Amino acid sequence: MTRTVRRKLAHSKEKNKEIVGSDSDNPDDGCLCSSTICDLDWTALPDDTAIQLFSYLNYRDRASLSATCQTFRLLGSSPCLWDSLDLRYHKFDITTAQLLSSRSKNLQKLWFLGEESADAIISLEARDLCEISGYFCRDITDATLSMIAARHVMLECLQLGPDGCERITSFAIRVIAICCPKLKRLQISGVKVVTGEAINALAKHCRQLVEVAFMESDSVDEFALGNLTSVQFLSLAGTKNSEMEFSYLKVLVALNCPVFEAEVDNHMTYNHKGKILLTVFNDIFKAVGSLFVDITENESNMLSYWRKVKSTDRSMDAIATWIEWIFSHFLLRIAENNPKELDAFWIKQGAALLLDLLQSSQEDVQERAANSIATFVVIDDENATVDAQRAELVLQNGGIRLLLDLARSYREGLQSEAAKAIANLSVDSKVAKAVADIGGINILAGLARSVNRLVAEEAAGGLWNLSVGEEHKGAIAEAGGIKVLVDLIYKWRAGNDGVLERAAGALANLAADDSCSMEIAVAGGVHALVMLARSCKFEGVQEQAARALANLAAHGDNNNDNAAVRQEAGALEALVQLTFSQHEGVR
Repeated sequence: MTRTVRRKLAHSKEKNKEIVGSDSDNPDDGCLCSSTICDLDWTALPDDTAIQLFSYLNYRDRASLSATCQTFRLLGSSPCLWDSLDLRYHKFDITTAQLLSSRSKNLQKLWFLGEESADAIISLEARDLCEISGYFCRDITDATLSMIAARHVMLECLQLGPDGCERITSFAIRVIAICCPKLKRLQISGVKVVTGEAINALAKHCRQLVEVAFMESDSVDEFALGNLTSVQFLSLAGTKNSEMEFSYLKVLVALNCPVFEAEVDNHMTYNHKGKILLTVFNDIFKAVGSLFVDITENESNMLSYWRKVKSTDRSMDAIATWIEWIFSHFLLRIAENNPKELDAFWIKQGAALLLDLLQSSQEDVQERAANSIATFVVIDDENATVDAQRAELVLQNGGIRLLLDLARSYREGLQSEAAKAIANLSVDSKVAKAVADIGGINILAGLARSVNRLVAEEAAGGLWNLSVGEEHKGAIAEAGGIKVLVDLIYKWRAGNDGVLERAAGALANLAADDSCSMEIAVAGGVHALVMLARSCKFEGVQEQAARALANLAAHGDNNNDNAAVRQEAGALEALVQLTFSQHEGVR
């Protein structure tokens, strides 16, 4: 196996063990030389300048810098630096929550990942939280969600998705309604049955509720929904029963709703009984364009047009912003399931929609769009196969440059998702060439140095796929990629199989090149690969480590790599032992 792609989202518990406070193994990476840094008195910077610099750091680095001196400790505790907290890419449990509690008094927005993190939110003591967004909370329970609602009565926005929260019932929705009267936005995916009692509780207690999304539910009480008279935006994407009438709604998103989609498929219209109806079977860009009174540009790119226009219509801005958010959510779900009947949708307008969403000002929309691109191009993740036509659409419409721009973001979430999309697209040789030509190899090599394991893993996957092409091997070496890949093996050698497989796979491809193989040996790669072959139990890592050692040894008299492998303690014994593996690739 010489490539890797990852179609499905893979944020498991094991992958979510990033520890706040880790230090980088590359302290000299950056633009300033050591002598220049020594001449600067960073503590003498004006407070507002220092705080601005703090704001560009991730939470781990921000906390580490705050620990260096009293001046930075005071500045690093400024409330404006801790009004939002994105914990999706860090290990977040009760212990971590208690450590962060002193900084979270003024916390307004929180993003978290998984049910363990949900349990820990209560320990943050962030009573003034206004917005909570949970991802991959499939196992979150009514009890946990009810406790979160009861402890955060100022809550205005609650989002749980994109995967279904299968253990949440209407009971928790009722508790949310009673405890959070200021709620304006409620979006929950996967509640099996949303009862009229729960919806009526929202109508009674949450008089400011503007946006509701009950997505991928088996049943939603359509009569009770009519009581949500304050609601302006409603999404029932993926819901099975959807025969409602709402005189007060302007836009209804009904992606993957069989009743509406069947009707639109038959009549090919986007205007459903006087309202704008958005489904995968109608012309979405034309439907969105119909919302604008003055259309002076091509209606096939109306969201981009809206972003450029200095709009004075705040209600129109709210509608367009909501459409971006809801589309990014459900396009990701469609990409994950990848139904055959929607192949034409991706070609006709789905790919264009994703590229448009990459340019959104909403960072979570950008993340989901990048993740969708990484997902929808892959046909078969086992055999690392991508859809050439879809990859070509992304390439021809400027998607590679957009993704590389996002990969330069200081936000680790955008870095990770953009790197994953670039990695998957690079399976296609035309895309790989474009990535290399635009400078993507240097960007990926830089991301592979990240102290965030998920970012490093996706970047290493990109280097692995690019290293297949003979024309890219030298460029990877010139970008310092070989040293980076070897360092990854030492840095993440304990229980991080995804990073190790990708790093070893890239080194295996590079080892086939004579000059790259010598650089691998000089960088300590032989010892690192033997260490993997001897100690790692994950078959994917074993296979790539063995393949890399085989390629190094195959150079014979051309260089000293043959001798380097032969002389490394335990190398031959490890390889002989792997020949007994039950896994064909390892053998």
